[in-house]
Amino acid sequence: MESSRGTLKRSLGVVPIVFLGLAYMSPFAVFDTFGVVSNETHGHVPASYILITIAILFTALSYGKMVKIFPEAGSAYTYTKKTMNPQLGFLVGWSALLDYLFLPMINALLAGIYLSASFPSVPAWVWILGLILTITIMNISGVKIAVNANMLFVLFQLLVAILFVVLTIRTINGDVNSGFTLNPFYSEDIKLSLLFSGASILALSFLGFDAVTTLAEETISPEKNIPKGIFLIALIGGIFFIIVTYFMQSLYPDVSVFTDIEGASPEIAKHIGGILFQSIFTSGALVSVLASGLASQMSASRLMYAMGRDGVLPRKWFGYLDKKTQTPIFNLIFIGLLSLSALFLDLVVATSLINFGAFTAFSFVNLSVIMYYVKNKQRMKRTSFIGYVIFPIIGLVFLFYLWFSLDQLAILFGLSWFTIGFGVLLWITKGFKVMPPEYQFVENN
Repeated sequence: MESSRGTLKRSLGVVPIVFLGLAYMSPFAVFDTFGVVSNETHGHVPASYILITIAILFTALSYGKMVKIFPEAGSAYTYTKKTMNPQLGFLVGWSALLDYLFLPMINALLAGIYLSASFPSVPAWVWILGLILTITIMNISGVKIAVNANMLFVLFQLLVAILFVVLTIRTINGDVNSGFTLNPFYSEDIKLSLLFSGASILALSFLGFDAVTTLAEETISPEKNIPKGIFLIALIGGIFFIIVTYFMQSLYPDVSVFTDIEGASPEIAKHIGGILFQSIFTSGALVSVLASGLASQMSASRLMYAMGRDGVLPRKWFGYLDKKTQTPIFNLIFIGLLSLSALFLDLVVATSLINFGAFTAFSFVNLSVIMYYVKNKQRMKRTSFIGYVIFPIIGLVFLFYLWFSLDQLAILFGLSWFTIGFGVLLWITKGFKVMPPEYQFVENN
């Protein structure tokens, strides 16, 4: 295979960037965790969402600063190697691959679960294989096709969610035992420790808000559009989650009435709109899986492309860029094949794989901002200390709490993956005797 190297083609503006980020995050994630977090926080899901939204916004600011300085593909991998050192950058990129590589697999697994429930006579592997083939072909066809499809998918999810809220409000108005109060945000029995515990679970709703930084080389004026886009993604997502869960919590202050707390949202959909709306709600969940799978596979391929172009992954394959479609076609196929592991894993194990990678990326982006300030403070304004040190530290403090909230399975998988990466690093640096290879990014005119 002849390797085509260079930079990716710039074609994306801020609107497609926002839709891609929302697709990766998946607006329907709000429904997946509602029952569990409501039980954990004693009916204060919106309050927990406020906490995690604020925390994520601080990290979003750090991503924005880094992409202004380094408008390249690679995200946390690139920022760490540029501000600290290439060896650590490789390990951060390697750890972040857990999040990027396995999220497409989780979406394939969810597609199998959803569709098998609706069509039990069809084997789950048919749906899993079908989703993987669909998103792989769409991504190989070019970034524009994938972006346009994702915009439609996100709009459909938002319409279903709006209909969900409208039906919830109608149900509350017709129920003498329900009403609109501030209790979902604050009540006398609220406990801050439980809110933070809930927030650590809800952090999963924001996984992927950072993924658009991997598309910096395909974005027009990335120094302006990526920071604006990533902040809007986190802000819009947070506001959406808070509003939806407020109405859900108002209707059901106590989710113990449900036989299956994890499946509370589909039961609520049936209660407020009957079988017809439950079917529409299920279709929204399926579209959510397709959109998130499409966006996550795209982002993962760009991270691998950046590492392949550097040569820390085999350049011949991972650094290859198709001349016609301007997509890292081998990476997309590789991720599609890896997603087939959904045929053998369950959802609990699969989800555990991604948390370690996501929290590693978030943490080191905040650290990268601080290190950049330390190295360049002589030529920076005095007021820069707030944005380059104070804000990232606030983001780190919350992330440290999230690290301690990780379950043992996530930590075990994460450390095992990290150990493999360390071995790879030893090999490519010949026992740290040479520096990891690095591609010198030059903008194509």
